[in-house]
Amino acid sequence: MKKLLFAYHYFIYRLNATNEHGVHSPFVYELLTNVIYNKSDYYVYKKIEELREELLGSEKEIKVEDLGAGSLFQKSKTKKIKTIAKNAAKSAKHAQLLFRLVDHFQPLTVLELGTSLGISAAYMASANSKIKTISIEGCPETAKIAAQNFEKIEIKNVEQFIGNFDAILPDIVEKREEIDFVLFDGNHRKKATLNYFLTCLEKASENSVFIFDDINWSDEMREAWQEIKDHEQVTVTIDLFFMGIVFFRKEQAKQHFIIKF
Repeated sequence: MKKLLFAYHYFIYRLNATNEHGVHSPFVYELLTNVIYNKSDYYVYKKIEELREELLGSEKEIKVEDLGAGSLFQKSKTKKIKTIAKNAAKSAKHAQLLFRLVDHFQPLTVLELGTSLGISAAYMASANSKIKTISIEGCPETAKIAAQNFEKIEIKNVEQFIGNFDAILPDIVEKREEIDFVLFDGNHRKKATLNYFLTCLEKASENSVFIFDDINWSDEMREAWQEIKDHEQVTVTIDLFFMGIVFFRKEQAKQHFIIKF
């Protein structure tokens, strides 16, 4: 039933979505043409996708401690690396978009909630070796594999934290002067998503970029996404169905875009 509902919402998204030709905001048009629809084959793509292929072939099993809403595909506490790589890791299309967004906006710090096997963090950290990437993961065994992956492809600008987001995130945010780029991808419950959003919002500026993964994963996530869009500090949002991008640009009129991707 969940999969049928998911397919229905995707169908509605495709009906309503537009491309750069249907966008009248100069900021969003430029972002679409130069970043979101950029098909350049960046140098980092090959090594990270080779790592992904290796993970997709791994029969190794680890004990998974899921502190979020759980997997849509598998409920087992013990999972093979290849299963996690297939179902939990960002697709190449979306992970490479994260790389381009970081490369474009050049934040001082990237904060990721939900490391998984480290594919997304690897892409974001690779955009600039001087950017500090902070990644939080609730499952120790998964975080251990991610750390091995960072070492394997020589990524040195990722700082990992392991534990419950509720306990770790407030302290990380408190220590930052500004939160300028966040990927929310670890707990797909409405209350948790909104709590993490509000916590990070305390240190957001008008140049901050917040990215929410799986905004159509469930009714709860669709409700959370709507509340985020409605928040008074949010001015521009871009709905890519599997991912939502949020901006706080004060000079922009409040606008919400549904974009084909």
